[in-house]
Amino acid sequence: MSTPDDLTSQAERASAAIARAAMRDARTIAVAESLTGGKVSCHLGAAPHSSEWFQGCLVAYASDVKHRVLGVPDGPVVSEVAAAAMAVGVAGLLDADLAVAVTGVGGPDPQDGEPPGTVWFGLSSHGEVTTDLQRWDGEPEDILDRTTVHALTLLERALERRAARD
Repeated sequence: MSTPDDLTSQAERASAAIARAAMRDARTIAVAESLTGGKVSCHLGAAPHSSEWFQGCLVAYASDVKHRVLGVPDGPVVSEVAAAAMAVGVAGLLDADLAVAVTGVGGPDPQDGEPPGTVWFGLSSHGEVTTDLQRWDGEPEDILDRTTVHALTLLERALERRAARD
């Protein structure tokens, strides 16, 4: 199991790699966060030259904000559909080339019939949308840290794939 220091180092490394790729390829990035409450965007905002590529973040913690602002359809917000809609919604709102979204259950209680540690990720890259499901054990803070690192890693990989295609 990774320690909090290991996860922080991983988040910082991924954020720096995202910054380099975004600057090199003139890409803009946005984030929609629920579960993580802004942790992903804090790392991106602290990365080099973030004012040139980081469009911003929408923290949509309340379900009605996800529905009303990000276009999440009626239904559970801890779901693949919600994560995809959040990514597309924030990319459109903030005019970003790439966007990652995070929605899940940190615990200690279940939500939408999902156990703690269930996290859905949505990634919008130039209009293409993918999703990813992760299930982690641990205390809520552990789940938040793992979710933050995973979201940043998804963005980093998406930038690498986009660069390889261009």
